[in-house]
Amino acid sequence: MRSYAPFNVDTARAIIAAHQSRPGPLLPILHALQEEFGYVDREAEPLIADILNVSRAEVHGVITFYHDFRRTPPSRHVLKLCRAEACQSTGGDRLAAYAAAKIGVAIGGATADGSVSLEPVFCLGLCAVAPSGMLDGRVIGRMDENKLDTLLAEINR
Repeated sequence: MRSYAPFNVDTARAIIAAHQSRPGPLLPILHALQEEFGYVDREAEPLIADILNVSRAEVHGVITFYHDFRRTPPSRHVLKLCRAEACQSTGGDRLAAYAAAKIGVAIGGATADGSVSLEPVFCLGLCAVAPSGMLDGRVIGRMDENKLDTLLAEINR
């Protein structure tokens, strides 16, 4: 579990300035902001647009196009389950239903206390060991109910 800094405009400006001279700086800036704060705060959009001299719509469009950019602070733990075809064909639907029932949230949701979010991901590149998932950035192949129970026990320690 990673702890993130609370959003701060001055820190965001410094991050943007540090990356603005790179070729194609928008994606590196967004990644750096998310690395620092855990998400890309809406207040960062006009800052990025002004510094890069692009429209706010362009910045917003990139953030919303890429599913890995968060718009709100993440839960303490993020469990992602692959929803792509290879994982679906090897029990991914059953695993997703099991995870949702165990955690008590639908896929795409988070627990009320912010401890766990359950998110879909569309291919982790582990098709040979499907179904697959990811817990807090750690990829796991050959996921089943037993592995999921073990992961959830880790979270609850």
